[in-house]
Amino acid sequence: MQQYFSLKGRTALVTGGSRGIGKMIAQGFLEAGARVIICSRKKDECEATAAELGQYGECIAVSADLSSEEGAKALFADLQAHTQHLDILVNNAGTSWGAKLEDFPVKGWEKVMQLNVTSVFSCIQQLLPMLRKAGNAESPARVINIGSVAGISAFGEEAYSYGPSKAAVHQLSRMLAKELVGEHINVNVIAPGRFPSKMTSHIHTDPEALAEDCRHIPMKRWGREEEMSALAIMLASTAGAYMTGNIIPIDGGFTL
Repeated sequence: MQQYFSLKGRTALVTGGSRGIGKMIAQGFLEAGARVIICSRKKDECEATAAELGQYGECIAVSADLSSEEGAKALFADLQAHTQHLDILVNNAGTSWGAKLEDFPVKGWEKVMQLNVTSVFSCIQQLLPMLRKAGNAESPARVINIGSVAGISAFGEEAYSYGPSKAAVHQLSRMLAKELVGEHINVNVIAPGRFPSKMTSHIHTDPEALAEDCRHIPMKRWGREEEMSALAIMLASTAGAYMTGNIIPIDGGFTL
């Protein structure tokens, strides 16, 4: 079955690929044979990750600030030096904001919605020419947007803008999946539950907090890096060629 999950000869871009879920997916793609470009706002951190992941295959670092439309346009321009087509786009870059209801500021909405929703739209919009060049009836180009179980459940943890932003990503992805399917571009969403990342470091580095958190997960544990990688590989490979418009939780049963 290995041929169905191979990414050999394909080029992928993973935004926010220098750490966390983005790094997990980038490593998985490399191990499956893809050429991977990762981008991050922090140039040094991105280059260090690319050097680390270089043991698995060709990994290229590109600096990108996706907090504005100009940043997405600049990313497209910078990619021209590395590729003219894009088989796989993973929109992973994101942020969160936590505060009590009475104190939650408007800027906590503006920042989260801009990076988690608007930048996803801008990246797809700007990179469409590359995706169109790559996709065909036998092997559609793939867009994989990283949503969240927070966009499905109401377990909000005082991050009032985060869940709504991810629900918006889910709906945007459905809309784009329907619109782009005729151009041989598939759009799907991975909706992670708990995985180790900078955003969740305050929990997974504290044994008591981690044990308490796991009580809410039917499998009683967090996700493993290779589990995230494997799902992304499936969606990006021949195995996922007939899938579009899906929101797929990977959460140990949390949304149940």
